[in-house]
Amino acid sequence: MRILDRYILKSVVSIFISCIFIFLFLYCIIDVLTNLEDILKHRVELSILMQYYLYFLPIMFAQVSPFACLLSTLYTFGRLNHNNEIIAMRSSGLSIFQITKTVIIFGLLVSLFAFWVNDRLVPKSLAITQQIREQFGEGTKKQKEKKQEIINNLCMYGLRNRLFYINKFYPATNTMEGIVILGHDEHQELIRKIVANKGVYQEGLWRFYQSITYNFDKNGQIIEEPQYLEEEIMPISETPHDFISQRQRLDFMTIAQLEDYIWKLSRSGATTVIRNLKVSLYQRYASPFTNLVIVLLGIPFSLIMRRRATGISSIGVSILVGFLYYILEAVSIAFGMGGVLPPLLAASTSHIIALVFSLYLINSLP
Repeated sequence: MRILDRYILKSVVSIFISCIFIFLFLYCIIDVLTNLEDILKHRVELSILMQYYLYFLPIMFAQVSPFACLLSTLYTFGRLNHNNEIIAMRSSGLSIFQITKTVIIFGLLVSLFAFWVNDRLVPKSLAITQQIREQFGEGTKKQKEKKQEIINNLCMYGLRNRLFYINKFYPATNTMEGIVILGHDEHQELIRKIVANKGVYQEGLWRFYQSITYNFDKNGQIIEEPQYLEEEIMPISETPHDFISQRQRLDFMTIAQLEDYIWKLSRSGATTVIRNLKVSLYQRYASPFTNLVIVLLGIPFSLIMRRRATGISSIGVSILVGFLYYILEAVSIAFGMGGVLPPLLAASTSHIIALVFSLYLINSLP
């Protein structure tokens, strides 16, 4: 590695690490102060509190690493530009790419690490931190609010190799609406599909209304006439408690689990749910590479900053660029959830636009 590359990389890495530690520290302090009343009220032990924030670190890293990448890029190249070092480098014959390639590689490595953290650590951290929160009283509040809760798009696997999809579930009345039950054989082939408008759990039994039962052969073709019943008692062993306790949470799934989940739901006919799940899946793939895209976006902004206070300018530009970037991402994801954009395009639109814009700005630099 050239001396110049080491010089630039040292600055970027040191600022990145400093930003990460500062952001994590501030995040913990603000969260403690926000929940201080509940912590004192429930007399939460210091060991539990430390365990909670220890498991929360991967979640916080995934959230703050793009901003740290952007700030370190803007500050490093802004300072070099302020000291006329960029002019000296360009005068010696170096291109913009040769000057910035070390930082681009660093952004790629941070993205790959963030991808691993998002997939392997964040789901487990979310599950554990939720359990810890419930230990010091937040769970009791949720239990009180559950009477008014409506669970949308509830999916779970039950006994006898059956997959349940419920559009709306009302825990207070043990009622569910928009029911689809898929029965599979030992080879995961679809053999039966039950569709019902409504189901009510009374006296230990599920009573379904306006139900249609389809039977399938090994080729997936419907056999016999679909059976329609205005009302029937459905032989389901699962209770409402089972549906609530075993419901799938996307936040707790790894990418592999989410892909398997989508595959098992693919024959349910729940197109809206499958589309939303695919948007979430592709977003899992795309979001870690925000670190790389944001580095590319920060390079031209840092090089066009003039002789002002570099640190203040870096922070201001970071906030503006990050704010606009996340607005664009939120809009594209909303379009994907609404069916306006295909799932893959919805998850990658913000990256594509930011990448094209950053390359255009870099190419326009003198």
